[in-house]
Amino acid sequence: MSEKHKKIIYAAGIAVFLLLSVAVFWYVGRPLLQFVSEPEKFRLWVDSHGLLGPLAFLGMMVLQVFIAIIPGEPLEIGAGYAFGAVEGTLLCLLGAAIGSALVFLFVRRFGVKAVEVFFSREKIQSLKFLQNTRRIYAFTIVAFLLPGTPKDVLCYCAGLTTIRLGHFVLISTLCRIPSVVTSTLGGNALGSGEWGTAAGIFAVTLVISAIGLLIYKRICRMREEHHHGAD
Repeated sequence: MSEKHKKIIYAAGIAVFLLLSVAVFWYVGRPLLQFVSEPEKFRLWVDSHGLLGPLAFLGMMVLQVFIAIIPGEPLEIGAGYAFGAVEGTLLCLLGAAIGSALVFLFVRRFGVKAVEVFFSREKIQSLKFLQNTRRIYAFTIVAFLLPGTPKDVLCYCAGLTTIRLGHFVLISTLCRIPSVVTSTLGGNALGSGEWGTAAGIFAVTLVISAIGLLIYKRICRMREEHHHGAD
């Protein structure tokens, strides 16, 4: 097969994956978020379905991580409202761990083509520090610990690195705890009618997330500048 034909196939594969992601978001993700955004109705649904409620929510979390354009915060807030802070946090972390592992294995199977949906090949190849084992472990810890970073997209990038699956799932899950806990605590406060507490939690979370995103962008910019300087 010629290089031109390979490029056409790669481009078609990326386009199909992107279209499927958009379709899943529109026909599944959007109604799902609308359902979760009505917390009282969501809690009643959970309470009326017994064990099926937590299992269905786990499926929602896995889907949210795999289709990275679906935001995770509404689901986490809904989990806090419907299940309480502790159970909601555990369900969110378990769903995120399963979803992260599936994404990681998906990228390991299909390679850089799966990540080109989010970044250009040139951009991916410029991040040579991701192939440095010591640096990728440190970067993963910082990126998943900081609120506001695109954690689900980073799961796709992790599959291209030298990090081991077990290590990645453990690090990404543990480092998600601060951001997940703030969302589930806020949802739990809403469910308890503590409006002031919920508003305070969400306000602080918003500020911390904005700061975290700025720090993350600064780190990425410094890495790119270091790469170009090395060239």
